[in-house]
Amino acid sequence: MVQLLSSNIENFMLPCLNKTLFGMECPGCGLQRSLLLIGKGEFVAAFKMYPAIYPLLSFILFLVLSTFINFKHATNIKMYLAVLTIATIIISYIIKLI
Repeated sequence: MVQLLSSNIENFMLPCLNKTLFGMECPGCGLQRSLLLIGKGEFVAAFKMYPAIYPLLSFILFLVLSTFINFKHATNIKMYLAVLTIATIIISYIIKLI
């Protein structure tokens, strides 16, 4: 059932416009497939597909939680997670280009 559902989802994934037009991957390439791999329970493969997936999910989770729960240093944590996510995206993109 999960395999059938995931194969149907793959048919509806958006193609990368940057890769289609210019032949180059963008910094977000692999995000959709990485989320699908997490849904399948393939956590290492998800990281290999898109290394920024876990910092990004941590950042989004914290943003959602901080709207309902008051954290002591929420602003600093948000800033740290944002910088970590952006740095991971940039570094992995540079490594992918090399």
